[in-house]
Amino acid sequence: MSASTPARTEDLGLVDGLVQTSMLVQAVFADAAAAHDLSPLQARLLGVLRDREPTMADVRRLLDLDKSSTTGLVDRAERRGLVRRAASPCDGRSFQVLLTDDGRRIAQDFVAAVGEQLTTLAEDLGERDRNRLSALLSSVVRRHAAAHDIDLGAGIDRRRT
Repeated sequence: MSASTPARTEDLGLVDGLVQTSMLVQAVFADAAAAHDLSPLQARLLGVLRDREPTMADVRRLLDLDKSSTTGLVDRAERRGLVRRAASPCDGRSFQVLLTDDGRRIAQDFVAAVGEQLTTLAEDLGERDRNRLSALLSSVVRRHAAAHDIDLGAGIDRRRT
């Protein structure tokens, strides 16, 4: 569409609207990851580690990866100095994955960049509409989590343990 062509304003419908929004969010996420010299999967790992200290098995479940892919991802992040492994205080046979100071800084910068870009995308919405959209999206995510026994507080799908 050229700059002189007016944007179509008709409703995309629920399915197209959600799919196109998802694609837009994924593009913002991938661009921000690349700008921070991260793959999208490494960015997801740092995001998971921002507010929790999961075991390797938890990381595998949270990112929906197989065991060898999880090990490779954490190995690469560890070589870059983004994460470190520590013995789990709850289970001496497992390891927790923790952000390093550099990993935490990059995660914070990444989240800020994504937040800024996504906020810009929604800037034409008034505060009331932004708050309503937030509430609606939260409801969808929470309903899905409840139906699939996912603890959003810990980010772990307990059903797959």
